[in-house]
Amino acid sequence: MNFIDRKIALLCSSLKQQSLSDAGEIGTLEYVPCGYKTDNTPPADGWQVFEKNQRIGGKDGHFWFRADFKTPEPVKGKRLFLNLVTGSDGRWDARNPQSILYLNGRMIQGMDINHTDLSLEPDTQYRLHIYFYTGMIDMLVDFVPSLKWVDEKIEKLYYDFNVPLEACRVLGFESENSIRMMSVLEQAANLVSMRRPLDGEYYKSVDAASEFLDRELYHGICGNSTAVVNCVGHTHIDVAWLWTLAQTREKAQRSFATVIELMKEYPEYLFMSSQPQLYKYVKEAAPELYAQIKERVKEGRWEPEGAMWLEADCNLISGESMVRQIVHGKRFMKEEFGVDSKILWLPDVFGYSAAMPQILKKCGVDHFVTSKISWNEFNKLPYDTFQWEGIDGTEIFTNFITAQNMPADGKPVNITTYVGDITPSMVLGSWNRYQQKEYNNETVITYGFGDGGGGPTREMLERQRRLAYGLPGFPRTVMSTAGSYLAKVRKNFEENTRKLRRTPKWVGELYLEFHRGTYTSIAKNKKNNRKCEFLLQKAEALSAIENLLCGGSYPEKELYSAWETVLLHQFHDIIPGSSIFEVYEDSDRDYNAVYGTGDRVVSGKLDALAAGIQTDGGLMVYNPLGFARRATVRINGKTAETDMIPALGWTVVKKIAPSSGVTVSGNTVENKYYRLTLDESGRIASLYDKRFDREVFKAGAFGNEIQVFEDFPKEYDAWEITNYYKQKMWVLDDAAV
Repeated sequence: MNFIDRKIALLCSSLKQQSLSDAGEIGTLEYVPCGYKTDNTPPADGWQVFEKNQRIGGKDGHFWFRADFKTPEPVKGKRLFLNLVTGSDGRWDARNPQSILYLNGRMIQGMDINHTDLSLEPDTQYRLHIYFYTGMIDMLVDFVPSLKWVDEKIEKLYYDFNVPLEACRVLGFESENSIRMMSVLEQAANLVSMRRPLDGEYYKSVDAASEFLDRELYHGICGNSTAVVNCVGHTHIDVAWLWTLAQTREKAQRSFATVIELMKEYPEYLFMSSQPQLYKYVKEAAPELYAQIKERVKEGRWEPEGAMWLEADCNLISGESMVRQIVHGKRFMKEEFGVDSKILWLPDVFGYSAAMPQILKKCGVDHFVTSKISWNEFNKLPYDTFQWEGIDGTEIFTNFITAQNMPADGKPVNITTYVGDITPSMVLGSWNRYQQKEYNNETVITYGFGDGGGGPTREMLERQRRLAYGLPGFPRTVMSTAGSYLAKVRKNFEENTRKLRRTPKWVGELYLEFHRGTYTSIAKNKKNNRKCEFLLQKAEALSAIENLLCGGSYPEKELYSAWETVLLHQFHDIIPGSSIFEVYEDSDRDYNAVYGTGDRVVSGKLDALAAGIQTDGGLMVYNPLGFARRATVRINGKTAETDMIPALGWTVVKKIAPSSGVTVSGNTVENKYYRLTLDESGRIASLYDKRFDREVFKAGAFGNEIQVFEDFPKEYDAWEITNYYKQKMWVLDDAAV
């Protein structure tokens, strides 16, 4: 062995260290504990000195920090930045310390364990404020800000070496393409003088090596592949999950501010974000940041897409809610950004109803994008680009995100990710995973840390610049938006379906063989959602009828806002029951507010309608359903059966009988049609049909026997139902209390 790969790796490590140097401290640091911020103004008093080596923490805690400092004089070829260390590296970014940084009174950028640097101007006076969130883990963390220099030439050479070295590792050093790249890397490494790092000879050698790699590698042996991996900047933010809605409001501010700041350094950087709910949070809490987002949208660098109000569950909500999700989502994007959203963007949702293609088409949505369906336990979907046909025959063009790392054995795994990275491993893994190569030579990575991780990083953007050349054995990468990528893929797909005379198509539900336990977790939330769906539809119908017939006002803003609350809690980690306890405290409060609005509107409109109807002493009975039906009316122990009531109409009942015709004796309930008997555990032991003189159940059978199964899934407690659950079952037959 000649250990050339280790030589290059050591050189990369040295270059990375040599590119960084201290630029001093920021001086006296002060802090004050606080709660969730209500605006962007730091507290006026209560500040105390934050001592050196002091630690801070606590679950879901917040603090303000501040310092006044002047940056050092400029140094040619070096970039100055503020570095913040919390000692939390290696832990999951979504639950760890995160910050929003303000300079001279303006929100500038978010910081987290993936984004630890903020670029500064030399020779400048700054007043720094940091709004610091400790995370969801009850622990102490460091808080160490400092000033650093980065040498731009050395940093560039580091990436020039490191990206192709990682590419060779992915391919295997014995592959032909790796041998070609390693030969060039070795020659370039031999040009770098490490005798006296950072002296004049060293910098000349850095220039020579950089020029050599640019000529012989990036503009020499690269660019022979026709395959393309589109890189869409993104940060997937769960609107609630292991944190509350209040924390999501701050995650959106941090992540979006970080995107804006990085766009100043990387003009090629394009970013896409879905979920109008997140934009609304930022609009309310950080209007200056929101104005910058709108400017990037106008420039075509920021893509607001997604169609729905947020990434909603698509199994538990009604068809009416699904339409409302799109109506509210598209309206917000149109009014705020002038964009007609054409893509349903649901990378993380737990399966998709077969009714969706029809709904999407009729709502003006042309494309559907997802990813999590690849998590299926047993059956892999046969396509990544295809026509999805719904229950009525409507088709929607569908594309899966195929981002995944290449495993050590070189065989792609099935599971893909929607929080990808731009690395040689993921670029090649994404292309190899893609199944419809005969139809299309383009695939996609959505890159960026999610859930408060701040989205794309400087490292990702630097690696993309090298991978864009198309390293030997690799697809080339391009910066892209979701819309432009899908336009290319669809054009290729349609051309090749004509040529090949076969069209990849999936008919029916896109069922996720995973997270099936969420159908039953936190049942109260599912019940509240359904009741609110019915209530608001009833309130809207009555408001429209009363407006037409009586000239009453239509409470548009009230009902629209109430629907928005219902849509919010249909998020795919809220209504399925997969979030933390505090999230459902928020849900209870918000659903109660919706009940209050809906009940008030319904009551008021019914009273107004009843006042204009000649009942001649009878009672108006309203039918809120979309079909005609009969009903039984009960008042003060008396009942009456109505004639057929038209859909969304009413009738008048004049005669009310003194009895309901139902008798109860012990555990037996009886009317003129049936006699029903419960046993001691509450099961229906007998249901006798008087009309046909027969017992409905077989001997020894019960009408509502409750079977209980042991709940120990192999992973994701409360999310999963693993197939071995059937091995242990018992009947719940204890005496009812």
